[in-house]
Amino acid sequence: MRIRHKPWAKPELEACSFYISAPCEIKGRWTELFEYPDRPLYVELGCGKGGFISQAAPAHPEINFIAMDIKNEMLVLAKRKLETAYNEIGKKPENVRIAIQNIERLELAWDENDRADRIYINFCNPWPKKKHKKRRLTHTRQLINYKKFLKGELWFKTDDDELFEESFEYFAEAGYKIKFSTHDLHSESGIENFVTEHEKMFTDEGKKIKFLIAEPEEVL
Repeated sequence: MRIRHKPWAKPELEACSFYISAPCEIKGRWTELFEYPDRPLYVELGCGKGGFISQAAPAHPEINFIAMDIKNEMLVLAKRKLETAYNEIGKKPENVRIAIQNIERLELAWDENDRADRIYINFCNPWPKKKHKKRRLTHTRQLINYKKFLKGELWFKTDDDELFEESFEYFAEAGYKIKFSTHDLHSESGIENFVTEHEKMFTDEGKKIKFLIAEPEEVL
């Protein structure tokens, strides 16, 4: 889906205290962005309109969060949702940052000197055509890149059956082990799940939400 350009998005973001406009300049020191850098750092890759991060970050002030997306037009909506969510609880968004970044070129902004204790990939583009599958955020080459800084688990959620099944192959090829998986997340208990608008829409359409937790066999 083509996203219409919004000329007001970038100026609004640049006036935001928790927006990162040049993530490549932060490479190697993402934890330093926070007042408490020793806290766990969770990263959402492809945050879209912010449905997930605007629930997860306010619910966990003991964790630092970074949400990244390729489009300012998406990030500005995430920014507004975050501001609304924190205002509702009377807090400031001190434990969250949003950053403009092409996830396919994540190595430009993250390296082995960084640390992510968890990565979230929620409802990413399934890229169903064969020639485009390397662009999937769960493709083998992407997973190998994440291993450079991922020190914990990767949580992956999708409504797409083919993407989910083929991702098992990618995780195996990239040297990850699957700790948990389900083809019907909403039937499970004991897993924290923040339901976004898109997730509710998929569920209302009768689609089961697929979910897995994986981690590198060994940290690079």
